[in-house]
Amino acid sequence: MCGCEFPKPDEAPCTVRGTTGPLTIGPGLRLPPHGIARYIGRYGALLGTFLCLGGIGVIRYRPFRNTDPPLLAEIWRAQPSLRGLMQPMSVAILDRHVLSKPYFDRLGLIVALDDDRPVGFVHAGFGPTTDWQDISIQRGVTCMLMVMPHARHAEIARELLTQSEDYLIRRGAKTLYGGCIEPLNPYYLGLYGGSELPGILAPHEELVNLFSGMGYREVERTIIMHRQTAGFRPVIDRTQMFARKKFRVEMVPDPSADTWWEACTTGLTNRIRFELVPKTGGAAAAVATFWDLEPLASSWGVRAMGLMRMSTVPSERRQGLATLLLGECVRQLQAQGIEQIELQCMAQNEAAIKLYHKHGFAQVDSGIVFLKDV
Repeated sequence: MCGCEFPKPDEAPCTVRGTTGPLTIGPGLRLPPHGIARYIGRYGALLGTFLCLGGIGVIRYRPFRNTDPPLLAEIWRAQPSLRGLMQPMSVAILDRHVLSKPYFDRLGLIVALDDDRPVGFVHAGFGPTTDWQDISIQRGVTCMLMVMPHARHAEIARELLTQSEDYLIRRGAKTLYGGCIEPLNPYYLGLYGGSELPGILAPHEELVNLFSGMGYREVERTIIMHRQTAGFRPVIDRTQMFARKKFRVEMVPDPSADTWWEACTTGLTNRIRFELVPKTGGAAAAVATFWDLEPLASSWGVRAMGLMRMSTVPSERRQGLATLLLGECVRQLQAQGIEQIELQCMAQNEAAIKLYHKHGFAQVDSGIVFLKDV
């Protein structure tokens, strides 16, 4: 036998790429202009023998199988070092943070194989509906794309991205995004980026160039910031002294998720919510939620927490409450032995950046969100 595998007619599509271009097998995949496409039915074995005996280097692309997690972990561990890329990857971590999600679709996780050796994968998914209670297929996102060192590295990366796009379009996506960012964040929180998923990390130049070269345009920039808790002192001025007389900070450990989507994406994290409440009683005027940044923090070798979200009631804004709340959060986390605080904001959010600088946060990374209309 030649060793090539071909799908049965009722299986998910599989693409075989040789030096002459891609040969698409199965229904629903478009034919690249430089390739040859044909549905493999009763002539599949004959064509497979031709490909193997003819000396064509074969790269196969197929959907995820239950035996693939060790292969995916191997591909992940072979990636260049990045601050925002968790290492080392294991099957257990991959299962906990990706494969166990209730909306996981094996057809959206596509593996590239050179013979039987894993050389890359791409993972596509979707975000939530407007009420955050279900999956919406209107906007699709290529969540992750990785290729091992290979002589045809660039070619494999391009084909994987094409495979991701094909999957998303077949499912009904009208807009394609490159890189996860809330609410298009179905997978990889805690494995990539920082306190939030940042799009594509800017130092990840290979992926940035790939998306730019395949018709995507930059639509957002994210700023990743952090500070060490050692030596932290809260901001003290007249405004803060007045706010401290009116409000106190209460800590809520392990708060419940507000929506189905939040439960799916953050339910396995250890979270703490801080609420700024009036001393006279009543609803919180400002809220901040942090999480434990695992397993990314462990790969850095520090105890860290990441700011997941912070908000102030509109009627209570411009009273210094965000400054008071953030300062108290850092102080209390420091008292709990947390060594580092991480946060993220949009590059154009000048007010937030000014607030974070005031508390000693400095930029350590950045991300880019890409968009492509179908």
